[in-house]
Amino acid sequence: MKLCYKTRSFGIMLVVMVFCSLLFYPPTVLSAAANISDTLSAERMVLMKGEPIVILSSLDDGVTGVTGKIYIAAPPKKVWEVLTDYNHHKNFIPNIIDSGLIADNGVEQVMFQTGKSKIFIFQMKVYAKLKITGEYLKHLDFQQISGDFKVYKGGWILENYHEGKGTFLFYKAEVKPDFFAPSFIVRHVQRHDFPAVLSAMKAKAESTSLPVLK
Repeated sequence: MKLCYKTRSFGIMLVVMVFCSLLFYPPTVLSAAANISDTLSAERMVLMKGEPIVILSSLDDGVTGVTGKIYIAAPPKKVWEVLTDYNHHKNFIPNIIDSGLIADNGVEQVMFQTGKSKIFIFQMKVYAKLKITGEYLKHLDFQQISGDFKVYKGGWILENYHEGKGTFLFYKAEVKPDFFAPSFIVRHVQRHDFPAVLSAMKAKAESTSLPVLK
């Protein structure tokens, strides 16, 4: 698709659609998820069937909260490899056209992603640079360093299930674009696109062809 809408208002909406559909990598607001009981709730029964769950909320000052959950039939180590495979996210995460690791000092990493999104005959590309910290096999936290958001922070938590045979993967982020954009657009795109992102992570981690990263 080569047509691009050139007015500022619609361009702004498209930028939101791009980044709200991307997977950037968990602040402490998700810490309670790691203590969830092994008793299967109705929600967990849905997750065990392989279905992703996405919950949206309106926070203060125009910030949108996004929570995602999925069960992956693979050990936390393999899920971690997928999450941290920054150089290849473009190969399996929907709407990411370029990605890569910029720096790694052993304590924190810096990575980038370029995404695209389409609505009807319109499309747009957006870039973001992120600082990433975390604890191996436990959680990854991210915060935007530069890009198209006033607020973009959040991350992932991995919960070992059934003695390493599976992993509950939790995502939570706070999002606010650095330009005017209706919050209902943000919610609509998340509701439509983010389940596919979670499913892509699941499929990659469960794939027997996934290389072991060193």
